[in-house]
Amino acid sequence: MSVDSALTNLTHHFLIAMPGMQDQAFSRSVVYLCEHGERGALGLIINKPSDIDLKGLFQKIELRLERPDLDGAPVFQGGPVQTERGFVLHEPVVGEDTIGDPAPADEDDKPHASVYASTMTIPGGLEMTTSKDVLEAMATGAGPRKVLVTLGYSAWEQGQLESEIAENAWLTVDADPAVIFDTPVEQRYDKALSLLGLAAWTLSPEAGHA
Repeated sequence: MSVDSALTNLTHHFLIAMPGMQDQAFSRSVVYLCEHGERGALGLIINKPSDIDLKGLFQKIELRLERPDLDGAPVFQGGPVQTERGFVLHEPVVGEDTIGDPAPADEDDKPHASVYASTMTIPGGLEMTTSKDVLEAMATGAGPRKVLVTLGYSAWEQGQLESEIAENAWLTVDADPAVIFDTPVEQRYDKALSLLGLAAWTLSPEAGHA
């Protein structure tokens, strides 16, 4: 692997597990990378539902979910790290309008501070919030319209992800939020592959990069 490719920033990219992935936590997974840099990487698996849905999660934290659009929505297994902690991946929210609905950020505007207490702004147009206030907003019927909630996250130490990519464990492609928020869960792996012009049946455990 060249120095240039080793330093490629994969923030706001999908990692797509190759068929030879041995780690069951990541087998056939699509990971959205929220952060990638010299110190390592952090991401959320977007296609592995857990055994709890959002309604059940809200009951656990003693909130009532007042969002019919999220009834029955799964909570995802975001990764093997801090699996008791919630992570909310969502469209940018920069303020509330008069009826309490979130106002999505204007792409032409300068970056705004998030309305939530603990939010990572991801270059490329999404945000990831770990503070409870985003869930409290959703409980009232407000909050971000497009949202994916996980328990746990995925993390790689310095150089680890680059090594795994060099070993053909992952394919990478620019992320498409439509895969995260608008594509049925069971179709997300194939849809992510299609961004590379690939289909799962064309891959072998030994295949390299597209």
